[in-house]
Amino acid sequence: MKRTEIATFGGGCFWCMVQPFQNTKGVTEVISGYAGGTGQYPTYEDYTQKGFVEVIQVSYDPEVVRYQSLLNLFLHQIDPTDAGGQFYDRGPQYRPVIFYHNELQKEIAQKMLAILQKDAIFKKPIAVELIAYTNFYPAEQYHQNYYKKNPERYHAYRKSSGRDEFLAKVWAAPALTPLEHHVIRECGTEPAFNNEYWNNKHPGIYVDRVSGEPLFSSLDKFDSGTGWPSFMRPIDSDEIIQKEDSSHGMHRTEVRAKKSDSHLGHLFPDGPQPTGLRYCINSASLKFIPLEDLDKEGYGKYKKLFKK
Repeated sequence: MKRTEIATFGGGCFWCMVQPFQNTKGVTEVISGYAGGTGQYPTYEDYTQKGFVEVIQVSYDPEVVRYQSLLNLFLHQIDPTDAGGQFYDRGPQYRPVIFYHNELQKEIAQKMLAILQKDAIFKKPIAVELIAYTNFYPAEQYHQNYYKKNPERYHAYRKSSGRDEFLAKVWAAPALTPLEHHVIRECGTEPAFNNEYWNNKHPGIYVDRVSGEPLFSSLDKFDSGTGWPSFMRPIDSDEIIQKEDSSHGMHRTEVRAKKSDSHLGHLFPDGPQPTGLRYCINSASLKFIPLEDLDKEGYGKYKKLFKK
């Protein structure tokens, strides 16, 4: 007999939370409902007065899908910094909550929230509550699988609420490798002469690995002899932030990407003319788009840089 475990998440309107979990392998059932209140048998008309939160309760096979994976999926459906609700649904009944069913779930959630805070994806503090599970009541039948019963209204609601736009903006970037995370989020430095682009001579552009924003062109790349990609100038200087850096007993100018706040590298006044500048950049902070792929990757307008 298969073992079933339960996970309970509050992520704003429960209509929007069901579909992602139902499409997950190993999940056997997703129920919209109310949790965490002090009264009994709440309804859609009185659950807020009784202190309940809109939630989904997920039944899953732990041999197929781990709790960590479900928790990660949950965090990718919400704004984890908004304690006052979710998107245009305001009030404590819509606040983000993880209701843990046992100490193991609690420990896993604590670690994952700490990592999310450390990753600094969000500029504001993580505000997801971690609360011991006490009760759950299924919502009315017309709320169950709402996205299937009322697809047009469901999609219109998701779009107008701002949820989809927010999620696309925040989570469009691919997951970072340990090295990329060290460089981008912890202001680290990758090994010289042992990184992806230091000796790349192909024509194309280099974009921010996190946001995809175009930063540098191969037309401005030169061999600095340092073992890191070096550029005379950025494509658009407005997309680069300069900061004073006095770490490691040195006085340097750090350069960061404006949109993602990713650490890129440092700027030095010893480059070739006509700029006399050297943007010494970590390969881990960049993604290279070859000239022949610019149209396919959505950067077609930058082909004009390469026309003589």
